[in-house]
Amino acid sequence: MGSPIPPGVPSRRLAPVARNVAVARRFVRSVLDGVAPEVADTAELLAGELMTNVVIHARTEAEVRVWAVDGRAQVRVTDHRPECGLVPHDRHPYACTGRGLALVEELATGHGVHSTEDRKTVWFEVWPSTPGPPASAWETLAPSGRMATVTLNDVPYALYWAAQQHWEGLLRELFLAPAAAGHAQVPPADLATAQDTSNMICACMTTAVQQETPDSSTLSLLVAFPADTAPDVATLSAVLDQGDGAAQQASLLTLPALPQLRAFRHWLFDEITGQLSGGHPTAWTMNPGTPGATPTDLAPWDASEVEAANVPTVAADDRNRIIAVNNAAAGLLGWQAHDLLEQRLTVLIPEHLRSRHLSAFASLLLTGEPRILGRSVPVRALHRDGRLVPVRLSVQTQEAVDGRTVFVAQLSTTTTPPTAPGGAPGSAQDASSGASSGTASGAAHDGGYATRPAPGPVHLPVTTKKARRARIDRAAPELSLFAEAGRALASTLDLNERLRRLCRVLTQQLTDWCAVDLIDEHQQVERVCIVHRDPRAPIVPGQFGTLGPLSGTASGSLPRVLRGAGPLLIDIIPSAGQASSPLDARQLELLEQLGGDSAVIAPLRVQRDVIGALTLVRTGDEHPFTKEDIPLIAELARSVALGVDNARLHKHTHTNAEQLQRALLPALPRMEHLELAARYLPSSTTAEVGGDWYDAFTLPDGDTALVIGDVTGHDLQAAVFMSTLRNMLRGIAVTHPEPPSDVLHRLDLAHHALALHTTATCIYAVLKDDGGGPGHSLHHSSAGHPPPLLTGPDGHTRYLDTAGGLLIGLDPDLPRHTAHTSLPPHSTLLLYTDGLIERRTEPLDHGMTRLRRHTARHARDPLHTFCDDLIIEFGTDNTDDIALLALRPTPPGDAG
Repeated sequence: MGSPIPPGVPSRRLAPVARNVAVARRFVRSVLDGVAPEVADTAELLAGELMTNVVIHARTEAEVRVWAVDGRAQVRVTDHRPECGLVPHDRHPYACTGRGLALVEELATGHGVHSTEDRKTVWFEVWPSTPGPPASAWETLAPSGRMATVTLNDVPYALYWAAQQHWEGLLRELFLAPAAAGHAQVPPADLATAQDTSNMICACMTTAVQQETPDSSTLSLLVAFPADTAPDVATLSAVLDQGDGAAQQASLLTLPALPQLRAFRHWLFDEITGQLSGGHPTAWTMNPGTPGATPTDLAPWDASEVEAANVPTVAADDRNRIIAVNNAAAGLLGWQAHDLLEQRLTVLIPEHLRSRHLSAFASLLLTGEPRILGRSVPVRALHRDGRLVPVRLSVQTQEAVDGRTVFVAQLSTTTTPPTAPGGAPGSAQDASSGASSGTASGAAHDGGYATRPAPGPVHLPVTTKKARRARIDRAAPELSLFAEAGRALASTLDLNERLRRLCRVLTQQLTDWCAVDLIDEHQQVERVCIVHRDPRAPIVPGQFGTLGPLSGTASGSLPRVLRGAGPLLIDIIPSAGQASSPLDARQLELLEQLGGDSAVIAPLRVQRDVIGALTLVRTGDEHPFTKEDIPLIAELARSVALGVDNARLHKHTHTNAEQLQRALLPALPRMEHLELAARYLPSSTTAEVGGDWYDAFTLPDGDTALVIGDVTGHDLQAAVFMSTLRNMLRGIAVTHPEPPSDVLHRLDLAHHALALHTTATCIYAVLKDDGGGPGHSLHHSSAGHPPPLLTGPDGHTRYLDTAGGLLIGLDPDLPRHTAHTSLPPHSTLLLYTDGLIERRTEPLDHGMTRLRRHTARHARDPLHTFCDDLIIEFGTDNTDDIALLALRPTPPGDAG
């Protein structure tokens, strides 16, 4: 117990009241007068912390002994409650309580605790700068009496640490300043019970957590509590509710709990009291959602997820300072991301709304009641150049492992036009009276930390040096695995094939077999991939496809993970007959079919959504999965989730672009004695709309106009220009029935007058009936477009290249020419864009020759079959959009 106590050492007996903390400090200072100032200062500080612990936790008379030997300070603080053991806390920088023993451990040369039957003494020594003896270890006492096990499933540990720190701060203030609580009126006996129960829960939970994997987002714990403690837990819950009410009325300095902290606290206490009374466990993931927090929001906040988000995202702390922002959000508002870090959030808020933001933010912190969490509201953000940018704002909270609550805001643009600087506020601005408050956090009170955390995985706090030393450096094999997995995820645009290639990598290096399940937009679970290390392993086809809906009540490992739990380690795999839900049954049937002795099921989580699950299974008992495998698998699941999300986003964008492009293309007219067919094929390598278009319409005199064109560029702007040119050409052709060269000349003049700042190729042709004869004549002119291809019914082909001219948008004063060509019955005229014939690896002539040979072979095919064959032959792996328009004259009475 440190150095022996010399006879005649100065001592002071003090009652357990708050004012005696200062008395103890002054006493230590008086005894140590004459030792080095830094030694006396440290001893005074630590003695105050230990006396505070006596007042709050032991609540008995204390005896403080102090002496100095050779400039070394020796302090002993004794209470008369040895059964009240020490409760060490993790050193969270944002914790508002629980720092006393941590300070002693950090600043004292030696420290420890010694207990007898009737007293407990906590001691420390402070030496000058000379080397001291090894630090002593705290001796903690386990709860006495009969213990009972409580099962806590899917505990989001970041939320637990934040909730625990908040309620301990609330108890501390209620105990030390009861008069300040005003109408809270907590009876002293209840407050003492609440304090002891809080310490007991903290000690029991810490013991259970230290047995678990320190890098998993959620923990399923078996916690031993005193079997008769249920009434005391109920008292603690009631006291905290009273204290929270006082905090909401500003009767306490401690801020009220935010909704997610309050919801978690109630769930935890209900689980303890319910199970100790004979009830069954209910996982946190089954707990009903609360404003601003849903049961699936289990992952601790991570700055790297903000940076990797596909939508504009900003995160801020309780001081209204931006602590993370991605390039999408910064670019939307005219900033570089690094320039926004550490700036106050008001830099993104219009000046006339800042006072409303600050008022709403203060209201959130002081009442704990959010106004917009979990809702999407229209607001106006301030662009760096002073413009107002209309956005929709969605704010959610996430917990950091150091105890903070971080508010993460996602921005989505709206269709409202931007407002110039100084624009008057409208309804959208009015909605932001409480909106912007959601982008700051409300749990932290320590103003000394405002730097952005380093991106990367978060880690569960550990308190022992042994746990820290347990981390093993496996960088080389992990890097190899991640590199192979990354290449597999980037090797193809097809999502299912991506996942199959990934699983083949995993079965070669990590697992015997694996499966991937995804959740679709209808909340149906689909198994898209099963890969076994042994290609001969039989996999029943019925195991693929839709497994069923994900309901809020389904239980079992797979449903739990799909709702946000995990990664879950399964070292005892139940039989299929023990399934507790249809989804669980399908999972256990697969495990039974392919075998498995251990498994890890990890959620595929993107931002706050779970989009699927990755199941890894080992079939032999020589090398089962263990807790040490969880961090690696958790990081792999993060990479897989990002790959899946990117693939889905690409597919969604590509589909939308294709639908937009097709919406801009016209329906073909129905013509007598003339067949028309058209096709449009978007690029297989981009997800953007383009400038390719075709058109066909009837002119006022009964002739048929044919158009094919391509605007320079491959983006939304090109599609807009394309639509503009198409509509202008239609208007000119209908109102000015002139030769095609004159129509293109007028189009070029209009293009220059409107200053569209782009170029385009185009063919405009007019098909005329030859006075009731069997054929038709084609009058056509080209503006830099690939020439039409005419294929006779006998297979003879020729390009109509005699009416070429400059592109639209170059020089409207240069002359254009119109050519005339006869179209025999059953001949096929093909208009097309350059994507059909251009290839980067060959000259253009090769593509044109190949097209002539193909049309010659298929000259007698039905026109729609003719077009389909063209797309099949020339559209594979096309790097550009393809548009084509084909026509074929048919004589009267000919069904051919």
